[in-house]
Amino acid sequence: MPGAPAAGADPCPDVEVVFARGSGEPPGIGGIGQPFVDALRSQIGSRSLAVYAVKYPASTDFSNPDFPATVIDGIRDASSHLESMVASCPNTREVLGGYSQGAAVAGYTTSAVVPPGVPASAVPPPMPPEVAKHVAAVTLFGTPSGQFLQKYHAPPLAIGPLYQPKTLQLCAVGDPICGTGGGDDLAAHTSYPVNGMTNQAAQYVFSHL
Repeated sequence: MPGAPAAGADPCPDVEVVFARGSGEPPGIGGIGQPFVDALRSQIGSRSLAVYAVKYPASTDFSNPDFPATVIDGIRDASSHLESMVASCPNTREVLGGYSQGAAVAGYTTSAVVPPGVPASAVPPPMPPEVAKHVAAVTLFGTPSGQFLQKYHAPPLAIGPLYQPKTLQLCAVGDPICGTGGGDDLAAHTSYPVNGMTNQAAQYVFSHL
């Protein structure tokens, strides 16, 4: 079944993290996703935890006319995986997360409506409301700001109403991607594993399971 857990994995884990990596990171959950998952794993005790890495290019070629389609690939993969898991593993508590471009992918995945100005035929439909009941928490690291999205002609990012009460957005001090101060401290954008925020996110998720 598309989107089902990998062979050899617990077919229905107690908890599953669906995570979208950041721009330019190799396939997997990336340098922010792994410390977050490790921190969560240390907190949930004997409960089983599975991880699903959202499949999308995580391209750094933001100015390429085909770039939006690569983000849509991620939204489609994340939403189809979540819908598949809800159907096949209704008791699994899902955690949706992402870093940088991946945080935008995860955020758009929660949208209740197609963003303004985007043709409905170009994007996957919003997930059914039922899915939200199975998503325990959403954790977003370094989500691109509205200013950053506008610079690359991306639609505004609106977390769906069903997900807003259980969404944690973390932005490191000085991070120029999620911040609005116009700074250029790119080191801040990669600081999440060492600034305590991956642990903070894990604690947030644990409190919502």
